[in-house]
This record gives sequence, C-alpha cells and structure tokens, in this order.
Amino acid sequence: MRLTLRVWRQRNADTPGAMSTYDVDGISADMSFLEMLDTLNEDLILRGEDPVAFDHDCREGICGACSLVIDGDAHGPERTTTCQLHMRSFHDGDTIDVEPWRASAFPVVKDLVVDRSAFDRVVQAGGYITAPTGAAPEAHATPVPKADADSAFEHAECIGCGACVAACPNGSAMLFTSAKVNHLNVLPQGSPERETRVLDMVAQMDAEGFGGCTLTGECATACPKGIPLPSISAMNKEWLRARRKAARG
Repeated sequence: MRLTLRVWRQRNADTPGAMSTYDVDGISADMSFLEMLDTLNEDLILRGEDPVAFDHDCREGICGACSLVIDGDAHGPERTTTCQLHMRSFHDGDTIDVEPWRASAFPVVKDLVVDRSAFDRVVQAGGYITAPTGAAPEAHATPVPKADADSAFEHAECIGCGACVAACPNGSAMLFTSAKVNHLNVLPQGSPERETRVLDMVAQMDAEGFGGCTLTGECATACPKGIPLPSISAMNKEWLRARRKAARG
C-alpha cells in the first residue's frame, strides 16, 4: 500500500503547530497503525529529519497510551484502540489525517503526544478505598451481588485513553470520571468514601478545565472499551445524593 499522511507537527505546547504531508510506501495491510507510523519514522530518521512523536506502550489495547485522532475519529474508523487498528481498514492511495487529542485539559507535549495527567489527578482525588493493612482478605469475605459485580467490572474496563474527551464536542471527561466513580461506588468496599469520592472527583474534573456534558453520546461511541452512556446518569444520581447528604450535615 502507498499512503499519503497529513500529520500534526508541533514542537511544544507554546509553539504553533501545522499539518505536514508525508508519503509512505510498502505498507502491509496486516500492519497496525502504529507499525505504519514506525515505518514513517524510520524513513524520516534515514533522511535526517525529526521523527514524529506519538504515545505508545503495551500495543495490546490495554494501557490506553495510543491516543490519536485519525481522519477525525478518536482511535480511527474502528471501535478499538489505535494500536489494534490495522491498515486493512484503509485503502491503497488513501490520504490519512493524524492529529493529537484536541482538549484544553490535554496540552500538547510534542507532535501527537498530549499530557493526560489531568486524568491522574481526577483519580487521585477519590479513586481509592479504605482498606485495613495486613494479610489479603479472603476472596469471598465480602459478598457482592452479581449485578453489582458485573457493573463494577464493566466500569473497570476503562483504560483512561481519553478518547471520550477527544470525541466530545465540549471536551468533557464525564464518561471517564463516571467509570472511575461507579467502579468503586457499586461495591461494598467502596462504600465508606461513596459520597466524598463522587464530590471530590467531579470537583477535580471541573478544576482541570474539562468541558460540560450535554449528553451528545459521542464519548460512548468512541470508547474502545464500550463504557455505556448511562454510566454518566448513574454518576449524576450519586453526585446529587451526596450533595443532599452534605447539605443536611
């Protein structure tokens, strides 16, 4: 396959960026999108040019590091992570636009790399449980209803990639935050911090500069792990309940 890539190049957050055009040849349909970018970078290095900076780690669809907007879609045309997107999803002669996540809370570090530490601070605000020290408890020491366990597992699948923010027209992080809140709040182990968790995490989310949620649904559509849109409604109910309880003292 021969492709034309229009890639966002930006030295740092304080320097204006622009799209640069590159031609790549000899691309196999079985390559992943990141392997295709590796091929581009090998060519750039051989020509003495600066390679394109992009995030990656496990390349197994688990870590959420591979954050790219491809032809206007977070992670590209398939509902998967960028590292699991293969070039058979494209055609010989295609022109492909490759950009970083676009959100004020995710400043550009270089080229396609953005700083997503805002997510870390949201989790740090309340993503923990009170647990006694010592030996690990027995697996069945605390009974968990099947429906609650299923819900916790569903929300725990969030890999924090940020596709929900990139896809949202408002740059909202509600789907990410709701996944982290609901993951712990439905479990008995998360009960002691249930109210403070949702209040603190939502407050930190707002402080990071993420946009407001208008429930357009683009976040759930882009999520490679299928976190459902009703997760946001469930978190909103938790937040209102916690606010009322805090107001009553």
